[in-house]
Amino acid sequence: AREAGEAPEAAPAAPAGGPRFNIGTFNAISPDGLARFPPSKYAAVAMQGDDAQDEEIHAILLRSFKLGSGDVPDTVRAIARCGSGTNNIDVASMTDRGIPVFNTPGANANAVKELAVCGILLASRGIVEGVNHVHKIIDEEGLDEFAKVKKRVESDKKMFVGREVAGKKLGVVGLGHIGASVAQTAIALGMDVMGYDPAISLDAAWRLPGNVLQRAGSLKQLCEECDYISLHVPYMKETHHLISAELLKVMKPTCHLVNFARGELVDTAAMRTLYDSGDRTGRYISDFADEHLHDHPRVVCMPHLGASTAEAEENAASMAAMEIMDFIETGTVINSVNFPTTKLERISAESRRICIVNKNVPGMLGLITSTLGKSGVNIIQQINTSRDNLAYNVVDIADTLSEDQLSGLQGEIAKLDGVISSRVISFGHDRPGFFNVNRNN
Repeated sequence: AREAGEAPEAAPAAPAGGPRFNIGTFNAISPDGLARFPPSKYAAVAMQGDDAQDEEIHAILLRSFKLGSGDVPDTVRAIARCGSGTNNIDVASMTDRGIPVFNTPGANANAVKELAVCGILLASRGIVEGVNHVHKIIDEEGLDEFAKVKKRVESDKKMFVGREVAGKKLGVVGLGHIGASVAQTAIALGMDVMGYDPAISLDAAWRLPGNVLQRAGSLKQLCEECDYISLHVPYMKETHHLISAELLKVMKPTCHLVNFARGELVDTAAMRTLYDSGDRTGRYISDFADEHLHDHPRVVCMPHLGASTAEAEENAASMAAMEIMDFIETGTVINSVNFPTTKLERISAESRRICIVNKNVPGMLGLITSTLGKSGVNIIQQINTSRDNLAYNVVDIADTLSEDQLSGLQGEIAKLDGVISSRVISFGHDRPGFFNVNRNN
């Protein structure tokens, strides 16, 4: 296994003269993920390297790189983040351009879960403070008379008396893959667990230990009752300072707050005020540097290590690669944050697939099928899905048109008011799909 943060191996080149899709990469993507792409059909291109200027990029894989619309060429048909959060991507702009943005929910859940549990234990036992104190004693006493060092270290252990987590109440805010996993582990450690997630999905609900997990009626109730709180929600405008000054005030003064989600979820300026006034003594453990709390003795800030394990990076990259290939080769959409979930099983070997992205306005489906009918094609099957202001159509047609006729058909589709893009997937060829994109937006 590759060590976390190690640079990826060079991707194999596609055979000369053969059709391929170029996958642009930002950050160091796990070689195990890149290896998912068959070299006869795909090649990885480092977007921040010189080669990217000479290649046509069809999809993008990234981790934490802040991706704006200007970083995405018009030839890109899909973006996948190797991780769950997508706040580093201009998703709204990608939606306007008809580009699906995928994430990898659950791929790094175990890694983040383990660090969150570590954070709970760090808060409980004064481990970091104890380690730092040993270093301080060594600096003061020196190594010449180490017996004095050992004696002071043993004598001073009373300064770091902690408490056990068993029997304490943990509040978990956000009950997705990570939050549910943290809740299950905390229960196994003997903790009482209260959960809060007003937007919980049915799939996430099934993962919860319902017979032992108490559901909070409000975030305020959770903050009032819990001895520990662990945050597992995405950062967006609606969750900015989710843990507000008001909620910090209603917490128990000794409540420990663990935040391995996003730093902006917590009003840390308000937390500093409470620390300085003596109204808060509980620890704050986070993997984000914080300008207000970095020097406070009750705070432990570390680099953003939540998903920084070799296993998590491999899982996320592999999952992202499979999502990209599934979309490019079949038009399937799974785990997209801006496109509707869409899957149409292939039923005929003698068919081509047209994928059309359009604005979600009345009458569009009729206009699209009418245009296909006027071109004399036989529709074998189709699916129409929508999400917010965007609609996505996958249509299988009989393989009776030439490449020129298909291009002309896409030209007619592009003339329809509201169509954002279209592309053709050719089954039965030794290539992942034939791009032929038109835009009228």
